[in-house]
Amino acid sequence: MKKIIFAVLISLLSFNASAQFVATMEVKEPIEGICNAKEVYALFPMLDGQEEAICPISKEEILNRLNSEVQFLKDNPKFNGKGMIGLVINCKGEVVQCEMDNKTKSAELDKQIEAVFNSLGDWLAGKLNGKTVDSSKLYSFKIKKGKILFE
Repeated sequence: MKKIIFAVLISLLSFNASAQFVATMEVKEPIEGICNAKEVYALFPMLDGQEEAICPISKEEILNRLNSEVQFLKDNPKFNGKGMIGLVINCKGEVVQCEMDNKTKSAELDKQIEAVFNSLGDWLAGKLNGKTVDSSKLYSFKIKKGKILFE
């Protein structure tokens, strides 16, 4: 009996090890422009068949734009804080949702950061097994002496 249980357990573990891990985001409120609200993925490019959405500009260029366009930081050069912004990019590469997930200590700053991310342009949509899909992307950052840095 122990051998049978052990064999079943090994079979189940090997089946799970070969299965692909895919994380989906629960969409609680409708998002205008999304292709399929039941299939919004958090993609991990290190896993086979998953490609994250790609921004039209580099992370360095995003940082440059944030640090040059966010007026709040120019007005508050000693400001320190941290935050996280979440994006949903639809299957066409359009940013359909952009909101602060972990807010900074200033609603004005949050709004200005969101405005920069909303103005980045069309992305290359994420892919799951070669098919373009709706996906989410998070950017975590800290603000040190009025300058934004990605973590």
